[in-house]
Amino acid sequence: MKFQIRYETTSNIYKNVTISDLGTPTYNGSICGDDQNGSRIVVQFGSGFSWSVNFTKETNPYSIESISFSYNISDNTTFPEAKDKGIITVSDAVAIEIPLNNIFRCNSLSTIDSNYVVQQYWDILVQAFVQNGTVSTKEFLCDKDKTSTTVAPIIHTTVPSPTVKPTPKGKPEVGTYSVKNDNGTCLLATMGLQLNITQDKAVSVLNINPNTTDFTGSCHPQTALLRLNSSNINYLDFVFAVKNENRFYLKEVNVSMNLGNGSVFSFVNNNLSYWDAPLGSSYMCNKEQTVSVSGAFQINTFDLRVQPFSVMEGNYSTAQECSLDDDTILIPIIVGAGLSGLIIVIVIAYLIGRRKSYAGYQTL
Repeated sequence: MKFQIRYETTSNIYKNVTISDLGTPTYNGSICGDDQNGSRIVVQFGSGFSWSVNFTKETNPYSIESISFSYNISDNTTFPEAKDKGIITVSDAVAIEIPLNNIFRCNSLSTIDSNYVVQQYWDILVQAFVQNGTVSTKEFLCDKDKTSTTVAPIIHTTVPSPTVKPTPKGKPEVGTYSVKNDNGTCLLATMGLQLNITQDKAVSVLNINPNTTDFTGSCHPQTALLRLNSSNINYLDFVFAVKNENRFYLKEVNVSMNLGNGSVFSFVNNNLSYWDAPLGSSYMCNKEQTVSVSGAFQINTFDLRVQPFSVMEGNYSTAQECSLDDDTILIPIIVGAGLSGLIIVIVIAYLIGRRKSYAGYQTL
């Protein structure tokens, strides 16, 4: 199992912590259960982490009822500068029914995403309500294993840079996204998005369809969040921040996606510096622009315009254009190149003329 926890800091910046090294766990609170009482596995590990799964049974079958995960956000070592304090618990209903006296097996990767916690499980083998103390030899497979003959690995973020060019894909459709708070619209974004993911030196390209994409977000004095999600995108977060009290920029991109092979790709980079513009204005870039999140993940944007702060009456403010859109820089380049060429022609003509006109002394 692996857990990715997203939390807000005292600086109103969101950070992510990944918990995958469980160390030596304990199992206090686990019970076998019986016909009258449910069964429960409780695992404690690390610094204040607890995970539990509840099983219920009436007659036949039995069910994996729910999964809970708790973490102590007061731990400054694991969650530095956390804004909230105390124990936080997330619980999710699962409701997987398994025939009695069967082992539940699921080698494929399963993901639960809720309340800023992404839980990932794989190679699951469990049997609750064991009959007569003998573990069964019958296996009940999860749906993913029934349709797949191979075990999908977890995609790590240390994938090397792409060596195979992605298959060209058409320009994505432009979508309009907005975030509201008590004062009205606080974030506006218009853009076409194309995602490039590297896996085993091959690059897959995905155009985001705004018609099938949901969006949420939040606005704070120093940060703003736009989150997109769809059937195969668990979340795609764009986090904006204020710098020097008078400019904003794209500081963080956080992504979790279900790939076609059943695996999950996830990555976060909170040290970006894109889409810089003054507060009270918007940032615009009509031409294709690339946001390089990592060697394995890039985002191409088209017809981009964003304003994460100081939105007035739900409309964009005056835009600061990106350098790619600024054609005025071409004028001095063209003039300079023309003058340089003219000078070269004059010099060559002078040298040729001087060489032909020299014939030595002539007799008068």
